[in-house]
Amino acid sequence: MGCSPSVPRGTCGTEMGPARKVLVVFGTRPEAIKLAPVVHALGRDPAFEPVVCVTAQHREMLDQVLDHFSIVPHHDLDIMEPRQSLTRVTVKSLEGLETVLARERPAMVLVHGDAAAAFAGSLAAFYQKIPVGHVEAGLRTYRRYEPFPEEMYRRLADVVSELHFAPTPVARQNLLREGVPAAGIHVTGNTVIDALLATVRPGYRFSDPGVAGAVEAASAAGRRVILVECHRRENWGRPMDGIFSALRDLARRRRDVELLVSAHRNPEAGDVARRWLAGEPRVHLFGPLPYPEWANLMARARFMVTDSGGHQEEAPALGTPVLLCRAATERPEAIEAGTVRLVGTDGGRIIAACEELLDDPAAYERMARAKNPFGDGRAAGRIVQALRYAFGLRSRRPSDFRPGHDTAGRSRRAGTASSFPAAER
Repeated sequence: MGCSPSVPRGTCGTEMGPARKVLVVFGTRPEAIKLAPVVHALGRDPAFEPVVCVTAQHREMLDQVLDHFSIVPHHDLDIMEPRQSLTRVTVKSLEGLETVLARERPAMVLVHGDAAAAFAGSLAAFYQKIPVGHVEAGLRTYRRYEPFPEEMYRRLADVVSELHFAPTPVARQNLLREGVPAAGIHVTGNTVIDALLATVRPGYRFSDPGVAGAVEAASAAGRRVILVECHRRENWGRPMDGIFSALRDLARRRRDVELLVSAHRNPEAGDVARRWLAGEPRVHLFGPLPYPEWANLMARARFMVTDSGGHQEEAPALGTPVLLCRAATERPEAIEAGTVRLVGTDGGRIIAACEELLDDPAAYERMARAKNPFGDGRAAGRIVQALRYAFGLRSRRPSDFRPGHDTAGRSRRAGTASSFPAAER
């Protein structure tokens, strides 16, 4: 029996001794999605006792993911405040984590990615001399403020960490160039693919009436769905205006598309989307969706327009091309593979890229059929095996993830993207 949340705490272990307590720290919806497979994989292994602590700067969006993956946090710092500063987020996280770490005294702290919880969680653990494992380590743009503040959060977490779970060989090479010892780096693939492939399914019925109606309307009229989600801090202001004004112009000139737009809860992004797009024909605005709704909507989209980090990994696994509204990406593998194209925030460039994917079948197929370099759905298991190796519970170092399999093709054959009517894509 593993150490899942349903098992009484302190009752797990193996013939080699009591379970090692692993404190898993996260605060936002993307972190929760990507760490949920790790929490469950740890819970299935009697050698570990996962303890979940959420900082919860995304409250409602975080809770949706926790519900979907049946995770009940052991500690909830609940730091969310309207329009709070980055300083406030960091200070409140550090103060809350200090208490949690002193109480739990875990054998390891796991953080993920590039959010404030990754930086604060790794620093708080360092202060108490507790080893840190960084999931999704080694991603870089090498531009201090792009993305802001995530680039520095990720770099600082890597400096503090002892174990680095790099999703790809490129991320591993970044870490090696920075002097991280090779012995502490494991290439695992990205856990978001684990979560995605467990969530997307053919025949999915949307519970949100607005989304369900938009998808049905697009299918009935033979229109293609363009899925939009833009929110990044470095795009606030004029760049965000450029993105959404371009999408308004696209909707007005193209009667063969339906734009489904997720308006972020942060008003610096969501209010801009509503100002430019509310009331426009064939444009559907909605708030952040529960993860199963969003994942299955990605599978039905013809392509995505986004500035998100994680969508660069998720959408290609479904054969959904991504137009990325940023100047640089910490995921260059996606650009090299051809699944993602950088289009920046210039309106003319965004419209031209959209129309190419709408009008040039060969250009579309090149992106839709490109190989996804980010994972095969087994990243969480590799992380647990790497932890077993680090704690001396297995003698051989686990094998690294090796990209090259056609994971986009596999997920289509398994009944995701290819199972949806062409009119919806």
